[in-house]
Amino acid sequence: MNPRVRVSLSASFFALAAIGCRGQTSKETPIFGIRNMYDQPKYLVQEESAFFADHRTMRPLVDGVVARDEELDLRIAQGRLEDQTGYVLEIPKEVVARMGGMDPMLARGKARYGIYCQPCHDATGAGQGLVKKRAVASGATAFVPPTFHQDRLRHAPDGQIFATITNGKSNMPPYGNQIPISDRWAIVAYVRALQIAQPKEGAQ
Repeated sequence: MNPRVRVSLSASFFALAAIGCRGQTSKETPIFGIRNMYDQPKYLVQEESAFFADHRTMRPLVDGVVARDEELDLRIAQGRLEDQTGYVLEIPKEVVARMGGMDPMLARGKARYGIYCQPCHDATGAGQGLVKKRAVASGATAFVPPTFHQDRLRHAPDGQIFATITNGKSNMPPYGNQIPISDRWAIVAYVRALQIAQPKEGAQ
């Protein structure tokens, strides 16, 4: 057979095969090579389990297990002193070192601040963001965020600001699960930079 004819017939065959498969639903029973790989038992979250003695599907962690990315230093993880008597006054030096120094940390903090904080607190930290403006316009003044330039926040420990970002406060939601620890500290550093750059509340 002429090679050109052979190639033409092969192309026609595949074209017809493709057309025959398009838009059609097979009524044949599916073929499963290993049925138990396809039809596996599955539990839903908080569903009762008949397999475990405590009947819980969600298994507790083994005693002593620690997540690979868990921060064990309370000063860094929570912004609190190791004896839990208060907040750390300044950003831990270990965090600054991890970020490559204060300049890269401030750059990172500025970027994260623009994403997570600026909508409410505005670019200067004065609390005049779009969320505040819309809240006032709709009469929901309880959602107005504070300015960072008041004495109370200027003199707050760095750890307290970190804890507020982590846990939230009043109408501010917690960001502990959204923003990594180092980024939260970077935001604290940038907030301090904003406070230095702006005059005190009420100052001329």
